[in-house]
Amino acid sequence: MELIVLGAHGTWPPAGGATSGLLVRHEGRSLVLDLGSGTVAKLQEHTGLFDPHGVLISHSHPDHVADLYTYLMARLFAPERPPLIPLYLAPKVLERFTPLLADDSGDMRPQEAFDVIEVQPGTELSLGPFRIRTAPMAHSVPTLGVRVEADGQALSYSADTGPSDELVRLSRGCDLLVAEASWQTDGIERPPIHMTAREAGEAAARAGAGRLMLTHLRPYLDRDRSREEATGAFDGEVLLAAEGLAVEVGG
Repeated sequence: MELIVLGAHGTWPPAGGATSGLLVRHEGRSLVLDLGSGTVAKLQEHTGLFDPHGVLISHSHPDHVADLYTYLMARLFAPERPPLIPLYLAPKVLERFTPLLADDSGDMRPQEAFDVIEVQPGTELSLGPFRIRTAPMAHSVPTLGVRVEADGQALSYSADTGPSDELVRLSRGCDLLVAEASWQTDGIERPPIHMTAREAGEAAARAGAGRLMLTHLRPYLDRDRSREEATGAFDGEVLLAAEGLAVEVGG
């Protein structure tokens, strides 16, 4: 199973970057996890625009869903409209996203381009070779943490969350945990809806993950410092997400 980072940043991207998005591929099938700003352009650097077999949106915040609008427009107005694919949505995504389509060009609906499926946390899904488990994360809106398994390999994705026992349980024994690290340890008291890099490392250690990838990095953060914080809590390999980074989940 291969993971390709489409967007590595949180809230907003740096020049040439993108916000949250991952492409998972295995045996000719592919799944997109989140479509933050800039991810549709990045997607086409690695696969055909309409090649993915499914999309999952973890929650309703724009840095995870903004390019769903772009992708919907592409699927609706391509010279040859592609077949429907599953669009798995966390609660509240559809109600927040749909008003973007209410303009004078007509009543466009996501259902015209996707098989829209709202997913409650805890739901299990199947798509081709992928077995997908979800769990509720500790965030300010309903958010799906996601575990993707195929042929004995396991990838866990935190989406946005504060420190969470649910994330640890979801990630137990996974080969790779892709965990958000929006903040660094700086003594500032913040609501527990995001993690520091050290907290991401602690989650990976508690879960017994094989490797850790830090993502959702704010553009102004010192990336080396984030890595150092994580390695202070986790003995395994720590990767820093970057647009275009491709890794074998089990390797």
